[in-house]
This record gives sequence, structure tokens and C-alpha cells, in this order.
Amino acid sequence: MSGLPRPRVVALVSGSGTLLEAVLEACTDPAYAVDVVAVGADRDGIEGLERARRRGLPTFVEPVTAHPDREAWDVALAARIAAHHPDLVLSAGFMRILGPAVLAAHRVVNTHPALLPAFPGAHAVRDALAHGVKVSGCTLHEVDAGVDTGPILDQRAVPVLACDTEESLHERIKVAEREMLVAALPGLARVHPLDEA
Repeated sequence: MSGLPRPRVVALVSGSGTLLEAVLEACTDPAYAVDVVAVGADRDGIEGLERARRRGLPTFVEPVTAHPDREAWDVALAARIAAHHPDLVLSAGFMRILGPAVLAAHRVVNTHPALLPAFPGAHAVRDALAHGVKVSGCTLHEVDAGVDTGPILDQRAVPVLACDTEESLHERIKVAEREMLVAALPGLARVHPLDEA
């Protein structure tokens, strides 16, 4: 792995893949020090996988429903990821909680549409608006066993406008999220190569 010119990243998606697309577009620049080597998902038929396929990237799908329990799914997902020998795993809108098998084998980073530790979970933008915050934003963080509780790697602030709806605020946060991720990813992929196990 050490002889590879650019760190290897496996991305996980669950939906439209706009975060993934921003990274894939950045990877077309030879100076961008990351290679996305595969894209995985928990379900087929999503735009995130199609974005990868259009660019000729290997894809894989590991549905939770194909396994007797979450533990078995987690072990299977860890093996599917490991087959691509990543230096880093990117959760790019992946809406499943990763378990101990994945987290023990791989360094995983995730973006979240709030300024953690405030407003963790699946409804961060709605929760922030309901709370009346004047500034929201996005966070890039390590994934650990909790829900949006891992160490914070980067954050970007996004002002909340008086006219904002959940949708309009989320769209502006997504712009900041994509910019933050693209800027930070090359450095992160180099920081922590996989343990030689």
C-alpha cells in the first residue's frame, strides 16, 4: 500500500451522492491527493451508486436485510470494504450506524449538517431551527461507536437567515459541507494509514 501514489478511499452512500460527487470531481485533478477506489451502499438503485458507475468505479451493495442481524451485516460490510484496501473510509451521506467490525478495521470519517456536539442525529437542521440558533453549519468528524460523537476534525459555520426553512438552510449547509470535505480529505487520508494487521 505504501507504494501507491495517492491514498485510497472507499466511500459509503445511501442516497443521491452529492457529497461523493464533489469528491469525485476533485479527484479528476491530478494534484488532488486522493483516489476513491470503490463506492459501497446499503441499498441498490440510488443515484450515489450511479454517480460512481458513470465514472467507472467499482461499486458494492450490502443490504442490512440480507443478514440475520446487524452484527452479521457489520462483519460483511467490513469485509466488502477491506477488499478494496482503503487507507480511509468516507461516510458520504451513509445513513446506517457502523458497528464494531467496521470501526475496528477501518478509519472512518463522516460529515454532519450541524456544529457538533450540538444537534447530533438524523434531524440536525430541523432541530437547529427549532432551537432558534442564529448560526448553524457542518462538521467533519471521526466515526466512533456513538451517534455523531467522534473527535471533530473540521467545522464550517453557516448563518441562519430569518427567512430560512429547513430545506433552504440545509442546501446552504450542503455547499459548505462539500467545500469542507474536499479541502480536508487529502490530509486526512494521509494521517492514519491502516494498521498492518
